[in-house]
Amino acid sequence: MRRHTHIKKIKRLFMSLCLTGLSHLALASEAQFVIGFPEDNMSNDWRAAQMKEIQQALKKHQNVRFLMADAAGSVARNILDIENMVSQGVQLLFLGPKTPQALTPVVAGLRKKGIKIVLLTRKLNSEDYDVYIGPDDFKIAYEAATFLANRLHGKGTILMLSGIATTTTAIDRKKGFLAGLRNFAGIKVITKVANYSRSEAVMVVENQLNQNHTFDAIYAHNDAMASGARYALKQAGINPATKNIVGIDFLPEAREAILKGEQLASFTYPTCGKVGVEAALNLLKGNKVKRYITVPSVLVTKKNVNAISTVY
Repeated sequence: MRRHTHIKKIKRLFMSLCLTGLSHLALASEAQFVIGFPEDNMSNDWRAAQMKEIQQALKKHQNVRFLMADAAGSVARNILDIENMVSQGVQLLFLGPKTPQALTPVVAGLRKKGIKIVLLTRKLNSEDYDVYIGPDDFKIAYEAATFLANRLHGKGTILMLSGIATTTTAIDRKKGFLAGLRNFAGIKVITKVANYSRSEAVMVVENQLNQNHTFDAIYAHNDAMASGARYALKQAGINPATKNIVGIDFLPEAREAILKGEQLASFTYPTCGKVGVEAALNLLKGNKVKRYITVPSVLVTKKNVNAISTVY
């Protein structure tokens, strides 16, 4: 009886080992992807939301190892983060270049190693990438210009708060805006760089007010700077509602400001995280992916603010 029981135990153990072996074989045969995102600066609300969306989208993909890093605004650190991910066997990188001039040659080297590149909202100085995903910054800026110019009835001064000057987003958001004003000879533009930063926007607006530089409207390259501008105006005893403020991103604080009448409008600017993950996985699986994916943007005003979702 004991011998019979012992034989049964051996059989169960054997079957268990066989099943375990089959399980390991299945895992070994399943593709294992390593994806990395050396983020430029996650102290920026929008970029932090972008990373979070990518993490959430990858949660259901157990066969993906995700590497992330925060360069805290340093281009040198960003490049080191990329090198570190390469040493860990990364197969695909999401990139949002702060300084295309510095990263373009780095990316060329990555591509020679067979590493796939998905650009999210920011471009390089070359076509050396697999997929670019993002809204049309030039078009958004053009629409912002015509919207504000019509609001001002073709006359007045607009203070433009520019993002990081080296980024392609800031370049296109400036070019598109100036192009949109070509038919409005009565509009003057004052351009000041505030690097997509609330605190820097506060200082820029404070300096303009202290130097008695008047303006009738503010076009901010993102809603964080629009928020900083509102704060500076309030500190100076000026109602933000009198300055026709337009931003980009549609952050929760922009939504509240629009509802209060303290911001005229914003443009939605999706982080492209989910779209990016879908494109990345298709690339790694060898599927065909469009090289240029344009994500829609919507003008948000008091008329439709309650019907549009914020970026996070």
